[in-house]
Amino acid sequence: MSLYFTEEHEFFRKSFRDFLKKEVVPHIEKWEETGTIDRFIWEKFGEMGYFGLATPEAYGGMDLDIFYTVIFIEELQCINSGGFAAAMWAHEYLAMTHLNKEANHEQKLKYLAPSVTGEKIGCLCITEPFGGSDVGGMRTTAVKEGDHYIMNGSKTFITNGIYSDYLIVAAKTAPELGNKGISIFVLDRDMAGISATKLDKLGWRASDTGEIAFDNVKVPVENLMGDENQGFPYIMQHFALERLIMGINAHARSEWALEYTIAYMKERTAFGRSISKFQALRHKVAQLASEVEMCKTFNYVTAKRLDDGEYVVKEATMSKLISTKVSDDVAYECVQLLGGYGYMEEYPMARNLRDSRLGPIGGGTSEILKEIISKMVIDGVEYKPAT
Repeated sequence: MSLYFTEEHEFFRKSFRDFLKKEVVPHIEKWEETGTIDRFIWEKFGEMGYFGLATPEAYGGMDLDIFYTVIFIEELQCINSGGFAAAMWAHEYLAMTHLNKEANHEQKLKYLAPSVTGEKIGCLCITEPFGGSDVGGMRTTAVKEGDHYIMNGSKTFITNGIYSDYLIVAAKTAPELGNKGISIFVLDRDMAGISATKLDKLGWRASDTGEIAFDNVKVPVENLMGDENQGFPYIMQHFALERLIMGINAHARSEWALEYTIAYMKERTAFGRSISKFQALRHKVAQLASEVEMCKTFNYVTAKRLDDGEYVVKEATMSKLISTKVSDDVAYECVQLLGGYGYMEEYPMARNLRDSRLGPIGGGTSEILKEIISKMVIDGVEYKPAT
């Protein structure tokens, strides 16, 4: 893959891998069990500059090309904790992406700079209990009254929704305009009227996922991000990156699962020989490995086009749709290839199976993505970036 990765990229990969092995892996089992990631690790990520990969130098970042992000995402999947990985990338590539793109200078100084150092943790609040993938159907409102807005409503399935210090929130400032009346705000966690409830999940156990309620929250006008009523195009614009990240998550998780499974198959014997010699099992692995490689190659090409400034919403949507489906297939089959051990919690495949299942759901369900793709390839709909 030298088409995309330089010597500097590979040095970063090795150093990040070593960091995860030393600073993160020893704590993963505890965090998976408690559902709480200790605060110190955020600051360690910040100290090493890992939260500043895509942030301008003026705010403490390094403004590096997208393949540093690709490496960041891939290596996080190799420690077999989808929840920990999600907490990290939801902070950097959901909350911080909006700060990077829509926040003004004062907002960046207050929220973005300490996000880079790990002093502040962010979350992105878009999905609602009654809306799901229907962003335009959100019910949370922010009504302007003098020098502030009054926000009411709720959000759900929010990664970092319990322990974050600030929230990037989408709300309708002009409900009568439908999706053309949505705005984006940044809220401090300690604002009166904000409450959160932790959700109990099948997988991603290490991350805190919350349902958040807003009860007459007074939001100063200076906390509006970007232009009023431009929230929907802002959100749509960033969906390309979010979907591509979930596609990269999927292919990296699949590669890790296959590597582990192949090593197990070579050691496991039955009927006097390694089970890696049985044709039925070999061909199953060959098929899965081929599908994963196709996803990875497509994801790299799409990442390069995104980094070059192209609006790759179609390709990113396809990436998430197919890569997460393949990842689910790999997770299922790897459990099968491990036999009874695949079903045991002391082996890593059980967790991988649970964590992988969120791929076709989070960030837009596969059903919604298919309809979006249908509109583009059948109806000729063209989605354009926010101006």
